[in-house]
Amino acid sequence: MRWFLLAMMALAFAGPATAQTKDAPAEPLTLTLRGDEAPETVRKLVDALSAGGRRVEVRIGGVPAEAPAPAEPAGKAAKAPKPPPAPSLAETTDTQAEALVDYFVSGLDYGRAAIPSVRFLPGDWLRSWSLNRNASPTTRLFVSLALALGIALLFRFATARWFAARMRPRAEYFTARLIASGFGLLQDLLTIALGLVVARLAGSYWLPSDDLAAHALRGITNGTAVGAAYIATGRFLLAPGEPERRLMPLPRAERHFRLLCVYAVIVPIFIVAALLAQRVSGGPEPVAGLVTLSGFVLAAYKVWWFVDARYDLTALVLSGSAEPSHGRRLLAQAMPWIYVAIAVVLWMIGRAAAMMPNGGRWTEAAELTQIIVVLAPILSVGVNSLLTCRQARRAAIAKPTPLAQALGHAVRAAAGGVMWAGGFYLVARIWVGLLFGMSSGQFGQVSRQFASIAVLAFVGWVVMVFLRGFFDAYAPRPRSTGPVDEDVMPEDNTPSRLATVMPVLRGVVLTAVIGLTILVLLSRLGVDIGPLLAGFGILGLAISFGSQALVRDIVSGFFFMLEDAFRVGEYVDTGRLKGTVEKISLRSMQLRHQSGQIHTVPFGQVQSLTNASRDWATVKFNVRLDHSADIEKARKTIKKVGLALLEDPEFGPHFIAQLKMQGVADITDAAIVIRLKFTSKPTQASMLQREALKRVYRGLLEAEVPFASTAVTVREGGGKGAAGAAAITAVPPPSPLAPAAE
Repeated sequence: MRWFLLAMMALAFAGPATAQTKDAPAEPLTLTLRGDEAPETVRKLVDALSAGGRRVEVRIGGVPAEAPAPAEPAGKAAKAPKPPPAPSLAETTDTQAEALVDYFVSGLDYGRAAIPSVRFLPGDWLRSWSLNRNASPTTRLFVSLALALGIALLFRFATARWFAARMRPRAEYFTARLIASGFGLLQDLLTIALGLVVARLAGSYWLPSDDLAAHALRGITNGTAVGAAYIATGRFLLAPGEPERRLMPLPRAERHFRLLCVYAVIVPIFIVAALLAQRVSGGPEPVAGLVTLSGFVLAAYKVWWFVDARYDLTALVLSGSAEPSHGRRLLAQAMPWIYVAIAVVLWMIGRAAAMMPNGGRWTEAAELTQIIVVLAPILSVGVNSLLTCRQARRAAIAKPTPLAQALGHAVRAAAGGVMWAGGFYLVARIWVGLLFGMSSGQFGQVSRQFASIAVLAFVGWVVMVFLRGFFDAYAPRPRSTGPVDEDVMPEDNTPSRLATVMPVLRGVVLTAVIGLTILVLLSRLGVDIGPLLAGFGILGLAISFGSQALVRDIVSGFFFMLEDAFRVGEYVDTGRLKGTVEKISLRSMQLRHQSGQIHTVPFGQVQSLTNASRDWATVKFNVRLDHSADIEKARKTIKKVGLALLEDPEFGPHFIAQLKMQGVADITDAAIVIRLKFTSKPTQASMLQREALKRVYRGLLEAEVPFASTAVTVREGGGKGAAGAAAITAVPPPSPLAPAAE
């Protein structure tokens, strides 16, 4: 299926340019000059060689023209011309660039001058059509086309139910969508193949003579097959109307499929028109004008399409990555304009190829480049989606380990990188021979020289992806940056010791890998890295002496990590500052206070540290009861509350020791103070204390256990003595600052 699509796309891109190259003027004569000839001599040579309408290509310092040397006078021996020195790579590139510009200008002028001659094509067509040797060519042509189309549609209608049942994805995975879309593509390809076979059989039966009608039938059927192949490819990738089996996550897929259908109609029309014009035209000018018009229309349509789809292409490149890197973001932003530039450059090459001696090779190179540019991202996205689907299915069965997650990231990156690297290699293999004149053997030598460098860079990149995935798998989940709701149950997700250390090691390890990869690549390129290593060593020594505080912070942080003094998410007190650890770097940590402030504390300034979030926490609090309260009843009530809290599915799992009354802590003039305590997980201690107080208060009220009050109660006893005592008690004592009574 892939090779069939490649052949169809190559035929679509090859049609107009190949037709023009074939009908272009004969190959020009090459006139090689040394550069010291007189202008008059050059003019006479050009006039003599251009007689008869032949084009003349003048080269200076190139390979001598393969023309017989002029006869030498009698008595003098002929001397072999001395070959000029081989130009350097820069000179060759400059010469090729200048030649391409000249060829493009010449081809553009030639095609533009030939456009008016397109009006002669209808007359040439009628004249050639009247020379058909087949009887009733018009009727037989339309009957053959109608028969092929009818049988193809009948086959599609007959198999619609069978294929429709298999084109429904049985799951949401990419593999299920791929299988369902594959059945749809199979149906389309079988329909196209059946139509081609029927058209060929009908043509051989009704149009046996090899005349214009037979060629028209073959051209129309081939062009229709090319357009149908485009539409089948769009249905396979974009699945219009059925997003549940869409393979390519392209935004506005319906719109792009309609634009693809328009392109699939325009391309066959231009191909068939150019091929048939080549047979009926009396000269190359009408064909050149038609190809110039069609090439410009197709290039303008593609450029407009890419500009219109710039945001969709950017989203497509970024798809499949939750946090794309800066390089991938840059590539996503540049991808639409890269496609626009490629479309313009290929159109220019098509114009220049019409005037080149080897224009056919340049046309083939342009066709293959466009195919590679289209297929490389499609294959990369497809392979990435397929691997992601397999990993997701495995993750649904069992949670993958951090090592498995990192390997999955590395495998996906390597597979996508291989697709892109293969595309770049093929493009380089195609154009190096044309631009620099390298043979296959020379290109093999150059590619082997750069292969080791490319492999090392690729391996370094894959290792970077693996390490990033490994560190991200161990990284603690980001905590909420907003205000904390005290009424919400806090999450008990304190990371492990390894998860706390990993973010600190990430920067160090990734920097070391990048530096090592750069040094190895420089060494492979022939750069002496000894002075670089010595310079870095001296620089590091100077930095260490000049930044003693920084070194102290790093060393102190290393020992804090080694002793596992704190982790991300734990509540710590450094003596001067306290809060929840939110982030740990190489030299400092960030503490989030309850009020929302963030404190950045260098490790070198931490003399002592108290961790309030380890293992367990015992909470003690007091309740004040009235002197008349029954202490035993209060104890039993508090015990019932503790049992109810243990049985509660929301609060019970966080208790380590049950809530209970520890005893009477104090007896004052106004109250009896009892002490309560419980042991719980440290992260939920505050929340459990609030819930315990609420339930204890409600339970003591229901048990009619009175709480202490701050009100003063005066009781009146019997007799004058009691009244006098009460009056004395009610009189406040004299103030020490009041004057003494006389």
